[in-house]
Amino acid sequence: MSVKHPVISVTGSSGAGTSTAKVALEHIFRRENITAAVVEGDCFHKYGRIEFKEKAKEFEAAGKRLSHFSDEANLFGKIAELFKGYGEEGKGKARTYVHDDEEAKIHGVDSGKFTDWRDVGEGSDVLFYEGLHGGVEEVRPYTDLMMGIVPVVNLEWIQKIHRDTAMRGYSAEAVVDNILSRMHDYIHFITPQFTHTDINFQRVPLVDTSNPFVARDVPTPDESMMVVRIRNPQKWGIDFPWLLSMLNGSFMSRRNTIVLPSSKMLLAMELILAPIIHDMMEKRK
Repeated sequence: MSVKHPVISVTGSSGAGTSTAKVALEHIFRRENITAAVVEGDCFHKYGRIEFKEKAKEFEAAGKRLSHFSDEANLFGKIAELFKGYGEEGKGKARTYVHDDEEAKIHGVDSGKFTDWRDVGEGSDVLFYEGLHGGVEEVRPYTDLMMGIVPVVNLEWIQKIHRDTAMRGYSAEAVVDNILSRMHDYIHFITPQFTHTDINFQRVPLVDTSNPFVARDVPTPDESMMVVRIRNPQKWGIDFPWLLSMLNGSFMSRRNTIVLPSSKMLLAMELILAPIIHDMMEKRK
C-alpha cells in the first residue's frame, strides 16, 4: 500500500457491471483534476484468443476445464508486480489485449492478441485497475482501495447471457455452456475476492429470476435494489446519516450496509468514493 502512489482496483466477474464503477471514478478523477493510469485486467490473461482455444482443448483431453477465471490462464504475479511497482515508484508494466478489428487498427496488432509490454503510470496520480482479479491474494498487500461489483449470481448470469448473445453474437446455449465450464474457477478464484474488498456493490433484483437461463429481459434498475457493504466504515470516514439524506429511498440493513434503489447506483458510488479519493490525494501531497 502506498500514500504517494495509491492503487485502486475494481473487481467483478464477466458481465457483472464493473463499467458503472469505472464511469463513477472517471467523473471523480475529472472533478478532482486527477491523472489516472488505467489498466484493464484482461491484459494479464496468459493466452491470446487462438492460443487459449488450443490450451482449452489440451485441458479437455486431460479431463479438465480451462477458464479465464483461473490462475492457470492468468498472470497473477504480473498484476502484483504492477501494483507493487506502482506503489513504490509510480510506474509499472502493462500491455493491451486487442478485442476486435477496430482496436487492431489502433494498436497495429491482430484481434485476439496482446501488444508488447510497456511502461505505464509515469506522471500519474493514481493507478486504476478494472478486471476479474483485482482482489486475488497476490495483489491484496499492494492495493489501497478494493471494490467489488457483485450482482446476485442469477442476475449476473442473465446479464452475461443477454450481453454475449446481443453484443458478441454467441448462441444462448454456448453462453450457458461457458458459464458451466467456469463454475469451479468462479467459486475458487472470483467469489473469495469479495471477502477482502473494502466496498461491495451488489445489485439484487426485485422480480423473479428463478431460472436465469430463460429470462427474456435483464431486470431494470427500477426493478432492483443496490446493497452496499463497507467493510470498515471507520477507516474510510463513511457518514451514513448523510448518505441516507442524499439517497432518497435508502435505508440501513446492518451497521455497515446501506440499501438503495439501483437507479441511484452511479450517484451512490460518487457520494461514497469522492471523499475517500479526495482524502487520498490530500495525503499524497
